[in-house]
Amino acid sequence: MNVALAKTDMKTDTSRALSEAFANVRERLPGTGSVAEVRQRALESFEQQGLPHRRVEDWKYTDLRTSMREVLPLAAAPDEAAASRAASILKSTAVKGARQLVLVDGVYAPQLSNLGKLEKGLAIRTLRDALETGGEAVRDQLLSSKQSTDPMVSLNTAMMTDGVVIEVSEGAELAQPIQIIHIASGAVPAAMFTRSLLRVGNKAKVTLIESFVAADGAKSYQAHDALVVSVGSHARLDHVRLMEDARDAFNVSTAFVTVGAHSHFNTFNLTAGGQLSRYQAFIKFAGEHARVETNGVNLLNGTQHGDTTLFLDHAVPNGASREVFRAVLDDRGHSVFQGRIIVRPDAQKTDAKMMTRALLLSDEAEADNKPELEIFADDVTCGHGATTGALDQSLLFYLRARGLPEKEAQALLIEAFVGEAIESIVDDNLRDIAVGAARRWLAARG
Repeated sequence: MNVALAKTDMKTDTSRALSEAFANVRERLPGTGSVAEVRQRALESFEQQGLPHRRVEDWKYTDLRTSMREVLPLAAAPDEAAASRAASILKSTAVKGARQLVLVDGVYAPQLSNLGKLEKGLAIRTLRDALETGGEAVRDQLLSSKQSTDPMVSLNTAMMTDGVVIEVSEGAELAQPIQIIHIASGAVPAAMFTRSLLRVGNKAKVTLIESFVAADGAKSYQAHDALVVSVGSHARLDHVRLMEDARDAFNVSTAFVTVGAHSHFNTFNLTAGGQLSRYQAFIKFAGEHARVETNGVNLLNGTQHGDTTLFLDHAVPNGASREVFRAVLDDRGHSVFQGRIIVRPDAQKTDAKMMTRALLLSDEAEADNKPELEIFADDVTCGHGATTGALDQSLLFYLRARGLPEKEAQALLIEAFVGEAIESIVDDNLRDIAVGAARRWLAARG
């Protein structure tokens, strides 16, 4: 009886806090009429479910009822001081040669972004503009409740403030990568809710980079992000995501990706920041002969908790997917990998493979790996595997015997361990950037 009452009280407190936050800021949120109605329904859906907890199977390793004890106020629109702090971190975050689209404290910052000389076939606008004046099709794709019943997605739908809408026309092959940079610059604890949309036309080719960083001195913050992607037939999307938030930050991000016939989606995610993070991706095969490669690395130490959860839905025949995931854990770091591959009854000739490996550098580190296959077709080639272990002491001894200090020898072995996932990045420059992020994490170990 007492346990049940405690759970009810916790859920009610969270719902009350969010309802109050929503009521306080709803006038600031973009979109009226049907958009406002969708927001209200999304908030009600979240209130009914509450924060996800260990009894929710998809969240069993990341209990937000325990770890997310407060609802921070929505971040204020960035002022000149915030923009100045963001500009300082932008210098080291911007990828050379890419087009930067910058969000500061969850709000698009035109003065820090680059919208000049758009390539032929490329159109970019803000989420606020799309919700207030955009076409019905774009709004429907941004707001669709069919994407997920996940409570954190509902929360994002209710509170999303800004983001970018990127549309690439049929046949356009963009030479310049597009980089969405999320910068937390606030001097006070706050929450940010962003959502972006990328529509890749048939036979188009795009590279998208997402970066999550914090300016020096940014206080504890909560980042809630969602990315909605549609990849047309015979198209290609290369996607690199680097999460290097402040060490005391909270980040829950979701991607919804629909992949068309004969298209190729190659995605890589690296998590090296934040106190608690979860990246969840829902990827659906919507056309035959599509290929998806989804790879990732968690680099965690201290008491960091990083959760990568992937759902691949082979809904049509002749699809191929590959998943390679690596985790390196030190101190009391906790990595979660959940990879679920679903092969629908009509998805014959599916070829799907998944492999996850974790490297523990401390006796107190923890890795939870949960690869799953749900196969409802009989003519398929599918497989998965998971391993967890420590550094190979014989290799470590070999390197030290040749004069390398222990930390340097460890770093070489760790780089080799995560290299298979990073090598999936096609662009040499982006691959080097991911390697650089891994080396920064290694250097910070001391």
